[in-house]
Amino acid sequence: MDSTGTQSSAGTGAEKDRAATSLTEATPAPAPDPAPTTAEAPDIQSHDTFVIRKTLSLTAGEYVVSVARPDGSEGEPVAYAREKRLSLRGQVTVDTDASRKSVLAAFKGRDHEVGYMYDVRDASGQSFGSFYEDAGASFLRRTWQVRQPGTMKLTGRERSRVVAFVRFVWEFVPYLEYVPFIWPYRFKYNESGKPLMTVTKKLGLHTRYVLEILAPDIDRRLAIAHTLALDALEVD
Repeated sequence: MDSTGTQSSAGTGAEKDRAATSLTEATPAPAPDPAPTTAEAPDIQSHDTFVIRKTLSLTAGEYVVSVARPDGSEGEPVAYAREKRLSLRGQVTVDTDASRKSVLAAFKGRDHEVGYMYDVRDASGQSFGSFYEDAGASFLRRTWQVRQPGTMKLTGRERSRVVAFVRFVWEFVPYLEYVPFIWPYRFKYNESGKPLMTVTKKLGLHTRYVLEILAPDIDRRLAIAHTLALDALEVD
């Protein structure tokens, strides 16, 4: 207060500034919102057995790939795929989730001296494997060659000659080509006589396969893509 008894306006302003500073220090700043995270693809390389289930629509085959539980039932889904039934050379994209926003692998046929060669590529378009049907060896039992560069060369063949013959005849009977082949069959994949992988079609009206991998170095993406091709590229 000055000599006239009037309160100093400067003093009043300083007190307000101190009060404002005190209030600011007492009130913590709000925490920033957490940064968005991107869902990671399941670690499929750590699993050895998968179940592939197919459902049909008018224009496409829908596949769900799941990790197999110990009892053989479907566990955690790890991949999804859709095969356009009108595709001439077989083109399938395998995604990591049902929204189809994250590509795990994809394959498409191209002309080759062996007929059609199918290159398997990752999301960036980089090839990491291939497969083709061995036409010469497939007359009595369907035979496939699966290549993983720098690692292994697998030869897959139907185990049963009888079932292979019935499947061959089935495709040439009028209208049966539109009926699923319900009898089970199995492909065994070997390298130099050593079994490294099997694909078994299970008995039933619904299309269901079990993929078993016996070698840790086999790229699970390649194995899954080839198993899908066994269904998508054959008439049964």
